[in-house]
Amino acid sequence: MELEAYVLAARLEEIAAANTRLQNMTSERYLLVHSDEKEASRRGRPKAGLGLRVLDTWTGTERETSTLSGGETFTASLALALGLADVVTQEASGRPLGTLFIDEGFGTLDEQNLQDVMDVLDQLRAGNRTVGIVSHVPELSRRIPSQPNVKKHRDGSTLRPRTGADL
Repeated sequence: MELEAYVLAARLEEIAAANTRLQNMTSERYLLVHSDEKEASRRGRPKAGLGLRVLDTWTGTERETSTLSGGETFTASLALALGLADVVTQEASGRPLGTLFIDEGFGTLDEQNLQDVMDVLDQLRAGNRTVGIVSHVPELSRRIPSQPNVKKHRDGSTLRPRTGADL
């Protein structure tokens, strides 16, 4: 394994620690597992050390991340993003990333997964982090207390805050 790939693989191991959140968002079903398997790079050369696989703890089988459904992919990606934010926080002497924006993807979740994901995001908010969500899922309108409402017009857009009273 090349030095660059080794360093990146070590970082990937740290980010894969996002499994705690992933398990919370998937009813303890999935874990991300670092894979050392060789995969072809875009240039056709084999690359080792930079793969992720998914362990389905309900069935005990390990599989490629490409086999996840849309909602499962969104959840795994969100867990990885949160894991990356944790690594950046550690590298910045504990100074947290205070804001996280998530653009769509919630429509791919079933009712239970949506509840699980929102519980994790609520924990972030309770820890004084700001979580911005861009979505058209009606359940989120009922669950999120403070929302900007963007109205499109021919000459531009206007922004009006919405609160629980407006919903």
